Amino acid sequence: MEWEWPPDPLTLEDDEVHVWRAQLDAPEAVIHQLRETLDPAEVARADRFHFEKDRRQFVIGRGLLRTILGRYLNLKPHALRFGYAAQGKPFLMGIGDSTCRFNLSHSAGVVLIAVTANREPGIDLERIRPEFANETIAEEFFSSQEIAALRGLPAYVQPEAFFNCWTRKEAYLKARADGLSFPLSQFSVSLIPGEPAALLRVHGEPDETARWSLLHLNPGTGYVGALVVEGPSPRLRTFRLC
Repeated sequence: MEWEWPPDPLTLEDDEVHVWRAQLDAPEAVIHQLRETLDPAEVARADRFHFEKDRRQFVIGRGLLRTILGRYLNLKPHALRFGYAAQGKPFLMGIGDSTCRFNLSHSAGVVLIAVTANREPGIDLERIRPEFANETIAEEFFSSQEIAALRGLPAYVQPEAFFNCWTRKEAYLKARADGLSFPLSQFSVSLIPGEPAALLRVHGEPDETARWSLLHLNPGTGYVGALVVEGPSPRLRTFRLC
C-alpha cells in the first residue's frame, strides 16, 4: 500500500474512498494554528484532557480533520460545523447538499481519516501490542468462529491476527454507528494475515455481508488498520500529510 502526497486540485468520485494518514505530532506554531480552527466545544474538550500529550493530539487530529474536509468542500476549516449521532459519530452540519462522509481513528501517535461521497465509512487503527492480544480478551469479545480461527494460527502470527480482527470489528461498528449497542461477539470477520478482509456473518442480519465492503489497511510498521464502507468495494486512494 502506497501513501502518496495528495493532488491539487483534490477531487472525490462517488466510487472512491480516500484515506489520509498523519502523525499526531507537530511544532507549537502548527498546533496553535490548528487550535484556531476549532470551535469552542472542541477547545473545551481538548482542555479537559489531563495530560498535555493528549491535549496536543486531540487538537492536531481535529484540526487536520477540519483542514482535510475544508479542501474537499472549498471552505475554511473553522467554518465547518459538526453534529453527533446517538453513538457519538460526527457528521457535517449546514453544508447544503454536500454528500461528504468521514470517519477517523488514532492510535499511538498516528491518525487515519477516511472520506467518502455519500457512503457511510468506518475506520479503525491500532498499534500491534502482543501483550494485549491474549485469549482471555478474545473469548470476551470475539465470535466463536473468530476464536477458532485465531487458535488455529501459529503463535508468532496471532498478535497480528488478533488486531486484524479487532480493527475490522471496530470499523464495522463505526460504519453502522451502533457503538456498544451491538455486541462484538454477534458478528464475524476474517482475520488471518494475508487473506482478504471480509465481513463473514452478522447474527440475525443475513443481508449485512452484502451491504458493506471491508478493506485491510497497512498504516505502517507495527500498526494495522481496517476500513468499512457502505456499498460495493470502492476504489481506494491513500494519502499522507507528513
